[in-house]
Amino acid sequence: MAEFLTIGEPMAVFAAENTDVSLVDASDFQKYLAGAELNVAIGISRLEHTTEYISSVGTDPFGQYIMKAVANSGVGTHYLDSNPDFWTGFYLKQRVSHGDPSTYYFRKNSAAANFNRHRLDDIDFSNIKIAHLSGIFAALSQNDLEVLNDLSAQLVEHKITVTFDPNLRPALWSSQERMIEVTNELAKQATIVMPGINEGEILMGSRNPEDIADFYLNQSALTETVIVKLGPDGALIKQRDGSQELVSGFRVEKVVDTVGAGDGFAVGFISGLLEDKTLRESVKRGCAIGALAVMSPGDNDGYPTPDRLHEFYKQQAALS
Repeated sequence: MAEFLTIGEPMAVFAAENTDVSLVDASDFQKYLAGAELNVAIGISRLEHTTEYISSVGTDPFGQYIMKAVANSGVGTHYLDSNPDFWTGFYLKQRVSHGDPSTYYFRKNSAAANFNRHRLDDIDFSNIKIAHLSGIFAALSQNDLEVLNDLSAQLVEHKITVTFDPNLRPALWSSQERMIEVTNELAKQATIVMPGINEGEILMGSRNPEDIADFYLNQSALTETVIVKLGPDGALIKQRDGSQELVSGFRVEKVVDTVGAGDGFAVGFISGLLEDKTLRESVKRGCAIGALAVMSPGDNDGYPTPDRLHEFYKQQAALS
C-alpha cells in the first residue's frame, strides 16, 4: 500500500546536448523521462517511500518506454494504464548555460489528456498520507480538469493532506485569464499550497511573499499552510494561525538545468512530512533537493538517494 499518491502526464523529453543553441538548430538530443508530478513521485520513491502514480499513456514506443521506466524507478503503476486510441506526449528542451531553457510541447489530445475518469473508482485511499496535485493536469483538457476536481473532492473526503503546486504552463491554456482562474480554484482544495514567487505575481498580482501567502490562506478554509518558494533564497512558510518563518536556501556553483527544481522542492518537502519532520526541516530539505536538481541535465536525474542527500548536507555544512 502506498503512502503517497499523485496524478499527471508522463512524457518523454528530448533534451538538447548542444549548449546555447536554439531548438531549431540543435542536432544532438538525449531522451529522458519527464512529467512534473511523475518527477515528484520518482524523487519520493528514491528516498525509499511507497508511491502510486495515476495516468495513461499510448501504446506507441514513447508509452512503452514510460511504462518500463516508471516501473524501474520504483514508482507504483497500479493506476498507470495504456490506451491504444491516443498517443503519448513528449517535448523538446533546450540546453542553456544560464537562465531557463526553451521548451516545446507535443501533447495535445494525448492519452493523458483523455484519461478515463472511471479509473478513479479503482483507487485505494486507505494508506495514503499525502497526495500531490498541480495545475498542469487540469490544463490538458476539460476532461482532466473534471478528473482533478473529482480526485480533489475524494481526497478531502478521506481527510488526506493535499499539497498543491501551481506549476504554471501558459502554453497549455487557452488564455492567461483561464489559467489564473482555474489554478486558484484548484488551490482552494489543498491543505498546503506551494507557489513560486513568480507564479504568485501572475496568479494574484504581487511579488511580496507574505501577500502571496495571505491570498491563499484567505481564499480557502481548507488551506492550513502556504510555502512561497524564493529560488536560491529559500522559502517563506506562513500558517493559518499567522505564524511565519523564512527558511534559507542553498547556492550551487554551476546551474546545469533549472527544469525540475520546483518538483525537487516538492520531493524534499513531502518526503520530510512523510518522515514526521517539522515544517522547517521539510522546507529545508525541499531547498536542498531543489539545489541538487539544477545541477543535472534531466528533469529528475539530480534527485538524491538518502545517502546522497546526507552527503549534500555534509558538504554544505563544510562550506558554511
